[in-house]
Amino acid sequence: MTVTRRDFLAASAVTGMAYAAPAVLGAEKNKKYKTALIGTGWWGMDILHVAIEAGRSNVVAMCDVDRNQLDPAVANVEKLTGAAPKKYADYRELLEREKPEIVIVATPDHWHPLVSIAALNAGAHVYVEKPISHTIHEGTAMVKAARENDRVVQVGTHRRVSPHNMAAMKFLKEGKLGKIGMVRAFVHYGGGAGKPTPDSDPPEGLDWDFWCGPAPLRPFNKRIHPRGFRRFLDYANGTLGDWGIHWTDQILWWTEEEYPKTVSSTGGRHIVEDNTDAPDTQVVIFEFDSFTATWEHRTYAANHAEKHNIGCYFYGTQGTLHLGWLDGWTFYSRGKDEPVAHEDPQLHMPDHQNIPELWADFLECIATGERPVCDIEIGHRSTTMSLLGMLSLKLGRSVRWDGEKQVIIGDPEAGKLLRRDYRTPWRYPTIG
Repeated sequence: MTVTRRDFLAASAVTGMAYAAPAVLGAEKNKKYKTALIGTGWWGMDILHVAIEAGRSNVVAMCDVDRNQLDPAVANVEKLTGAAPKKYADYRELLEREKPEIVIVATPDHWHPLVSIAALNAGAHVYVEKPISHTIHEGTAMVKAARENDRVVQVGTHRRVSPHNMAAMKFLKEGKLGKIGMVRAFVHYGGGAGKPTPDSDPPEGLDWDFWCGPAPLRPFNKRIHPRGFRRFLDYANGTLGDWGIHWTDQILWWTEEEYPKTVSSTGGRHIVEDNTDAPDTQVVIFEFDSFTATWEHRTYAANHAEKHNIGCYFYGTQGTLHLGWLDGWTFYSRGKDEPVAHEDPQLHMPDHQNIPELWADFLECIATGERPVCDIEIGHRSTTMSLLGMLSLKLGRSVRWDGEKQVIIGDPEAGKLLRRDYRTPWRYPTIG
């Protein structure tokens, strides 16, 4: 019997924690792929460690504009594999010289489109972190490049292969929650007002101009790099563009509707007083044809008052289901005296993730030519939901979205925000 990708994922929901080899047949089964990592920060290294442990990658090269990240990352891989990957500061040079078959894109968000498209045009399959893009038309261009080059692109929304998420989706899709009229997605973590951090000279070994790349060049600030860039809107889209895409993705996974028709957002900076510029408070309403979804976050006042501080509440005629992260999923029946149904998560360390299952699906799809479970088009739709929320907040009004044509209806000013100007010499990718 031929084992399909869907069979593999169904088995993953049962076995959960196995670092299993993908169920592929034929000559591709044991092939090792020339693999490169672009962006050697903590999460990129999490992904690369999984690739190494899967036993199907020869890590030929690693790229970063910051030698303070690149050098220890290469040393780590050499210790694990016995071979030192070549070091690069420019991803274009890496692609031209090494011709990798797999490229992991784990750069800051504003670099995802250009690096991914270049890798696809060079013939590589791509594993790209979420969100896939900083603006919506960049995502459209990434889908176009993947299809034109006939390459597999897996997006790092690993909750699509988390056993408890899969089980919760099965519960929902079987109608056990009844008819669902509303979904509430949220993240509430603690924090305080903070204080500004002064700009400074970039550290030795960091090419700050290249780090900023197509985005605006601003003075270096250690709050931005490393790991703080998502709170700066030149380079990312705040909490909604970071955490939010995981939960907008869960909403789109559940529903048969591919996009919201109307998006409206409000919020701002009510508490935080540091030099970041992302909203510390945000609420978004996504109107679909058959239900309403909301997003809310705050970056202060840790949530000890409510049972869950992250995830989605699905509200149906038979009760409420919370789909979370570290707390698994829980079904609360509409009858208050009825038993609660619950499933704990099965997550890998470090960082409580399910990258191994996603990587296995990626490898199988490279071998079989199937679309991966977190295909680039799926990642684009989930990213777009988040970006529409940010776009509405910036405009200060709601927008109507035509997801088929990828246009905002009746609002030329809003339509201009589907892209942004790139800094010279970088060129915005074409979608026509």
